[in-house]
Amino acid sequence: MNQDHIRNFCIIAHIDHGKSTLADRLLELTGTVEKRNMKAQLLDRMDLEREKGITIKLAPVRMEYNGYELNLIDTPGHVDFSYEVSRSLQACEGALLVVDASQGIQAQTLANVYLAIAADLTIIPVLNKIDLPAADVPKVSREIISLLGCKQEDILQISAKTGQGVDTVLERVVADVPAPEGERMVTPKDSSRTATRALIFDSYYDDYRGVILYVRIFDGHILKNSPIKMLATGAQGIALEVGALKPDMTSGHALKTGEIGYIVTNLKSTREARVGDTVTLAAQPAEEALPGYRDVQPFVYAGFFPESNEYYLELKEAIEKLSLSDSALQFAPENSPVLGFGVRIGFLGLLHMDIIRERLEREYNLELVVTNPSTDYQIQLINGDEIDIKSAADLPEVTKIAEIREPWIKGEIVVPQTYVGPVIQLISSKRGLQTNLSYIDERAMVSFEAPLANLLTDFYDQLKSVTSGYGSFNYELDSYRAEDLVKVDFYVAGEMVGALSVMVHRSESQRLGRETVEKLKEVIPRQNFQVAIQAGINGRFIAREDLSAYRKDVTTGLYGGDVSRKKKVLAKQAKGKKRMKRFGKVDIPAEAFTVMLKRD
Repeated sequence: MNQDHIRNFCIIAHIDHGKSTLADRLLELTGTVEKRNMKAQLLDRMDLEREKGITIKLAPVRMEYNGYELNLIDTPGHVDFSYEVSRSLQACEGALLVVDASQGIQAQTLANVYLAIAADLTIIPVLNKIDLPAADVPKVSREIISLLGCKQEDILQISAKTGQGVDTVLERVVADVPAPEGERMVTPKDSSRTATRALIFDSYYDDYRGVILYVRIFDGHILKNSPIKMLATGAQGIALEVGALKPDMTSGHALKTGEIGYIVTNLKSTREARVGDTVTLAAQPAEEALPGYRDVQPFVYAGFFPESNEYYLELKEAIEKLSLSDSALQFAPENSPVLGFGVRIGFLGLLHMDIIRERLEREYNLELVVTNPSTDYQIQLINGDEIDIKSAADLPEVTKIAEIREPWIKGEIVVPQTYVGPVIQLISSKRGLQTNLSYIDERAMVSFEAPLANLLTDFYDQLKSVTSGYGSFNYELDSYRAEDLVKVDFYVAGEMVGALSVMVHRSESQRLGRETVEKLKEVIPRQNFQVAIQAGINGRFIAREDLSAYRKDVTTGLYGGDVSRKKKVLAKQAKGKKRMKRFGKVDIPAEAFTVMLKRD
């Protein structure tokens, strides 16, 4: 294909604004997929994506239209997967910004626009769902004009569901998105002219074929069976197969300058070919790598433990396999006196954690105990050393600590103006600080800063509740700040359960301790002896609930006679319960370790 006739673009939008449906119509319109094989959200391959109705993984596809080669990348909309969006943008020259005509500009719309502008892409605004009764085209058009500074005639009005106006999208892509730049080779033998450079924007491990790379060729080309080299890791392999996704893998002879496609390699691990690395030819390697990506840093951590210790190796192998196709997943072994051997995993958010947990349970048939999610903390010791901890249980002795720093985020909430008051109240209840308030037409954008730990469990649910479902939220990690933080420990029958310990601000410790012991009382089963459930800070108890013992009727076989017989039997029972209490060990169920997630 002539390089001037190639167009690389992606679709960006807030959740549920119609990215995947628009991709379906484009595939249908260009004849890439026959009508009989068409189904909704065709590019969402995972069962979880189809069930939840969201895109989790980016998906590239090649289409042919009027003599042009169109390479499209469908991207996720949820804030937890924004790293997938930023990777897609690096491989493209243009972006379709899809906005719902009934909902208007949302938080993730803004975040994606900023990413596209930073990547210097041509943005084509698309107003979707104009066929809905609730659609307000003039109002949302004003919001888009205010955001992008474009003209009314630049905004395409479509309905991806019915196909209305979708053909104009393809025409605008061909007309407005620039052709890819880059040094091309005239013939395969003419490889001396320029060194080949291709950017890996995604990779995954296939059990039967090995590591498969999704790449964008910036310079030169890669032929089938060419020896290749990764510039960052230095790993070398062979391009066993090259081709494009249409949307299934379609092999070809070569991938040329400006094209997006896949490479099947003989590498055994995606760690040898990291996302953001540059692929070059082993015979004539490029000297300078492409800019690539920043490493993704997780900031939500949770312990994953098998229900029985005998399945620990299966869990470890399953997580290793998942990490081969999810470059954001980071993990390390963990040991708990109560739960045994497990793995502590870092995530980009709660949805990311939920997806990984479901995949482990479904794809690998594992029964899991997942501890309460927490964030990481930076500890400054009195001797001048600095350490990072991923769990409250790892906190050193209080006497050795000079200060504890916790992560703060910068967030943006977009809501209708009538909900600004409740949103600001919600932010302040989470120890947050409102930093700015601006307006886009009839919508308000509340900018704020807040400690990440306070937003981990149910902030998003509370936001939806106080804004009647109209609020949308976007955030990014800002900095680590020193705060008056304490570790709240929980004791069951006098034994401290390290896996339940949490880090919390001193001002919130009493309330959290009281609420948690009340919730634990609900989920821990009653024993044959009384069980004390306590919360404490540095060995000083701040809350307590007692779980009463089972009452077994030991007087069943006594008929009549002197009352002293009954008293004697009950006294014997009480004595036995006392002895049980001294030696008894309480079985703590899995639900106790996610008690912080339990809604009131």
